[in-house]
Amino acid sequence: MVPGKKIRVLVVDDSSLARSMIINGLSTHPRIEIVGYAINTLDARNKLSQLTPDVVTMDVEMPGQSGIDFLKEYIPTHPIPVILVSSLNLRVFDALGAGAVDFVRKPEPKDNKDAFITGLAQKIIIASMAKVRPARSAPAAAGANALAAASAAASLGVSPALDNVIIGLGASTGGTEATLEVMKRLPADIPAMVIVQHMPPGFTKMYADRLNRLCKMEVREAQSGDELHRGLALVAPADLQCRVVRIGNRYTVSCMPGEKVSGHRPSVDAMFQSMSETVRCKMVGIIMTGMGQDGAAGLLAMRKSGAYTIGQDKESSVVYGMPMVAQNIGAVCTQASCENIASVLLRHLKTLG
Repeated sequence: MVPGKKIRVLVVDDSSLARSMIINGLSTHPRIEIVGYAINTLDARNKLSQLTPDVVTMDVEMPGQSGIDFLKEYIPTHPIPVILVSSLNLRVFDALGAGAVDFVRKPEPKDNKDAFITGLAQKIIIASMAKVRPARSAPAAAGANALAAASAAASLGVSPALDNVIIGLGASTGGTEATLEVMKRLPADIPAMVIVQHMPPGFTKMYADRLNRLCKMEVREAQSGDELHRGLALVAPADLQCRVVRIGNRYTVSCMPGEKVSGHRPSVDAMFQSMSETVRCKMVGIIMTGMGQDGAAGLLAMRKSGAYTIGQDKESSVVYGMPMVAQNIGAVCTQASCENIASVLLRHLKTLG
């Protein structure tokens, strides 16, 4: 984007009420220009070439072709940033897998519409700077990448040392799919993991359930008091701060209301900082794609406390913000693509066992 240039937005939604709310709300934003709207994906396909928007907002469920099917067809040849406007629906993750950059939860009648518009506008601004990553084709997934994933997911074996390792992973924009790329390459007996992914309320449990279905280890949404152990990955619940707590030789998580940290709740910084202060065993910190700097300071604190730290590289990041800041302040031991982070992590873990 050219500095100072308004972000051109096309709104795609079959509901006239939703379209009016989005168009009227975003039209008042000084950095956004609404160039048009479409009532379905066929209408959108025609108007995209005419209006050349910078960002598209799109409903997931529409009559005829769904937003997901449209993304699968359109994004590989026309990589434009798409923000999904979705109800509390599991299919939003399929749409992210098809190439959408991010999503916001469509407001209920009782919800604050101004807060929705503010959140959507922020995501549009971020999306205008994002690198769109189309979904992988089936042949590629069935080739070398799949073989590498299967190899990486081999058991770590009996190793008491790995029973005393904790891994923290933090991500934001683009992170739902990037984190999956890492997790699906890890074995069932991976050391305990805590994941912070910036996400609206209601979606973190669905995301954890999705990871649980697609990955070898157990994954679930964290609850206060959950004990960390090998083979378990916990996803921080939306709108609560998640921190690692030590009780003797055991480690649990605390998921509590609280002030935002680095602009977020849950915050990657809050989770990483808690690990740097409380964890007395070996630990690893991983920071992935996302706008801003949440997690960078916490990752540096972890590294200073002896942790091995990994940052996602620029080429594979949808938004190279959080990992860039972490790299620039010296918080990162090594950088890797989201496809290679798992192998870097596993090589390190094998040196501990």
